[in-house]
Amino acid sequence: MKKALFIAFAALMAVGCSSSPDKGTVSKTGEIEKEWVEEGVTKNYVFARGIGAADQTLENKTQRMATSRNASIVNGQYNMLSFIKGVNLEGGITVEKAIETDSVLATKIDALIKGAQVVRTEWTSDDGCVIVLRLSKKVLKEAGIKLAE
Repeated sequence: MKKALFIAFAALMAVGCSSSPDKGTVSKTGEIEKEWVEEGVTKNYVFARGIGAADQTLENKTQRMATSRNASIVNGQYNMLSFIKGVNLEGGITVEKAIETDSVLATKIDALIKGAQVVRTEWTSDDGCVIVLRLSKKVLKEAGIKLAE
């Protein structure tokens, strides 16, 4: 199981991106859309998309779907962290620079991202999975992370 998750995660690390959940990412034929509407930050939320591949050697469809969903969530969390690290805080410093000097902040961000809400889950025809994560800006602010407007 770990091997399948690792393979799916490694294969799709570079594919994930930020997104808004208002447009589907899987077509009616079960294929991933070739064009996505990207929107990483809205007035109230930060979004990230994750993509996970199914281990095709698994005979059970439920296992393929579960492993691809788990891989897509991990990929979405990675993409959200990458995005948040590049965001400017009030005062002009990036989150990444702030994390370098504040281990408590790093722990808070890690916990917040792991608690991000999955707002959309779609499966592809080959049992791969695409998810969209949403993290409230209010929650970030309450944790002491004030994003610059």
